[in-house]
Amino acid sequence: MEYTVQKLAQAAGISSRTLRYYDEIGLLKPVRINSSGYRIYGQSEVDQLQQILFYRELGLELNNIKEIVTAPAFDGAQALREHRLKLYQKREQLNDLITNVEKTIAETEGGIKMSDKEKFAGFKQKLIEDNEKQYGQEIREKYGDETVYKSNQKVQGMSQEQYEESNRLATEYMEKLRAAFATGDPAGELAQKAVDMHRQWLSCFWDNYNPEAHLGVSQMYVDDERFTAYYDAEQPGTAAFLRDAVRVYVGSR
Repeated sequence: MEYTVQKLAQAAGISSRTLRYYDEIGLLKPVRINSSGYRIYGQSEVDQLQQILFYRELGLELNNIKEIVTAPAFDGAQALREHRLKLYQKREQLNDLITNVEKTIAETEGGIKMSDKEKFAGFKQKLIEDNEKQYGQEIREKYGDETVYKSNQKVQGMSQEQYEESNRLATEYMEKLRAAFATGDPAGELAQKAVDMHRQWLSCFWDNYNPEAHLGVSQMYVDDERFTAYYDAEQPGTAAFLRDAVRVYVGSR
C-alpha cells in the first residue's frame, strides 16, 4: 500500500509538516514523487517511520535517530527487540511511580501509612529516569541493554541507607579528586584513594566491579564533552587526570 504525506501523517498520528521535515533532513525520504508532485511512501518507509517514532518516544534526538536508522548495518528486527525491552523497563518504572503516587494520596487522605522505604521509591525512580535521559544512549551502546537494566534494578532495590551512602561516596570522591588533582600525580596516594572511592561509588550501581568497565567509564569522561564539562568545571583537566589515575589503579590490581 502507498501513502501520500497527508494519509501517512494521519495513520501515524503526526503532522504532515513533520513528515516533510523528515524528508528535508534526510531522515525519511519518500519512495518517489508522483506526476502531481506529491511525495509517495511505500511499506518500507512506513516501517522506517515506525522505528523513528519508537526512538522519538524513547527520547533520542533526531540527528541520533538518523544515524541509527540510515546506517547500512541497521537491523529492524533487532531494533524492535531492543524497543520492546526498553518499553518493558519504562512500563515498570511508570507502574512504580503510579503506585507511589496512589499510596501518597491515600496517606494524605488518612487511608494508609506509608513506610519511609515506600516514600523513598520515587526519588530512586527519578534518579533512574534522569540518568536514562542524559546518558542512556551512550551507556547502552557501550555496555548493552541488559547491563543497564541490571543497574536500574539495583537502584530500585536500594535501601534509603544505601542510597544515602552512594551520595556520600559521590561527594567525597569528588572532594578527594580535586585535592589529588592539585598534586599533579595520578599515581600518588591521594589520587589512588580518590579512584578507590570512585570504584566504591560505581559498585553501588553495578552488579559486580569490572576493572575493564572502570577503565571504559573513565575514558568516557574524557571522550564525552558532557562528562568532561562536569569534571573540568572547577579544574580543567580533571577528567583526564581521573582517567590516568584509574589506569594506574587498574594496572596495580
